[in-house]
Amino acid sequence: MADYKLILPAMGEGVMEATVINWLKNVGDMIQEDESVVEIATDKVDSDVPSPVAGKLKEILVNVDGIAKIGEPIAILEIEGEGTDTNSAPQANTETSAPVEQTVVAELEKPLQATASIDTSSSEKFYSPLVKSIAQAEGISVAELDAIQGSGLEGRVTKEDILKFVEDKKSGKVAPAPAAASAPIAQPQAAPVSISGGDEIIEMDRMRKIIAQNMVSAKQIAPHVTSFIEADVTNIVLWREKNKDTFLKKNGEKITFMPIFIEAIAKAIKDFPMINVSVNGDQIIKKKNINIGMAAALPSGNLIVPVIKNADQYSLAGLAKQVNDLANRARQNKLKPDEIQGGTYTITNIGSFGNTLGTPIIPQPQVAILAVGAIIKKPAVIETPQGDVIAIRHKMYLSHAYDHRVVDGALGGMFVQRVAQYLEAFDMNTAV
Repeated sequence: MADYKLILPAMGEGVMEATVINWLKNVGDMIQEDESVVEIATDKVDSDVPSPVAGKLKEILVNVDGIAKIGEPIAILEIEGEGTDTNSAPQANTETSAPVEQTVVAELEKPLQATASIDTSSSEKFYSPLVKSIAQAEGISVAELDAIQGSGLEGRVTKEDILKFVEDKKSGKVAPAPAAASAPIAQPQAAPVSISGGDEIIEMDRMRKIIAQNMVSAKQIAPHVTSFIEADVTNIVLWREKNKDTFLKKNGEKITFMPIFIEAIAKAIKDFPMINVSVNGDQIIKKKNINIGMAAALPSGNLIVPVIKNADQYSLAGLAKQVNDLANRARQNKLKPDEIQGGTYTITNIGSFGNTLGTPIIPQPQVAILAVGAIIKKPAVIETPQGDVIAIRHKMYLSHAYDHRVVDGALGGMFVQRVAQYLEAFDMNTAV
């Protein structure tokens, strides 16, 4: 028999460590090849770690809530064969050449000491040990940490976010933190909840806590405005019904409405590129790439937003493949960290729950999100050369929420109108 070190694999660019949140196997359990062994969480995604070999779990090296470093062993398996100390993968390459990291990264990427991080117990946000260590080393206060707009999972502050903040602070782009007032401003408190004997108390899981914190933060940061428009999507419905079997046979993918919606959004963003921006203090960052996030509900009831990078460069078949793949792996908790970051615009399908209208919350640091409602048959007036007629049409409401700091009503309204126009002009002869 031989000992096999199960290494924490690379989890995406910039991810240096992960928190163990649950061991799926106990010491002594048999593990099949590619079977998930442990659940871990990073700044950007929660995921499982499978074993690349079959064997028996001999020893757990990182306990629940412990921090594991990328490229280091987290468990030892007993496998068939001779010899000992077999590694599952080579050590991860954690080197970086980003200029902002030159002065701090050498120390910060060493194993973290328990006392080398700032105390964030007064904050409602979650910060990883690496982020807190950087804050400690650079003298960043909790108030400054809370003000950073994170790009990680549900707006969490990542290593890249805080290092960018450090660079901006040193160059004078970020104002110094204000001195503490003699009497702190009282924060609004939720009214106490009355609990009776028959009530059930359910503790929020970790992801739900993060979602709750970031939804509150998003509403506080961005003044939300929502515009609504109704689109006639009859051509899309009829085309899909006619071609869905042929599409599946030819492309090996089911065709849903989501790829068609994303295609229309990408076209509209090209027409109105100032929707594809982020806010950084007094700066507007105009994004080069069109990366569309699509909100996906998980079996747990929580929400995650995988991102289709460069969505404007895909054909309809390519978008269908991306949508199906990301949605399936989201439900299986198998998304990679890079697949839920970098979004520049988001769509959420509230119609899948039978809803017609909604007022979605903008995911930071984006400035807009589109909710598509249920498609409903309605009588509608149709203009023809012979005069107006009433016909049954497939109608759908679009709800466009946008950040009024940088998106005025004219831009927000024209954008959603353009999306509706692209949907209504869908060509019934579109090739499958």
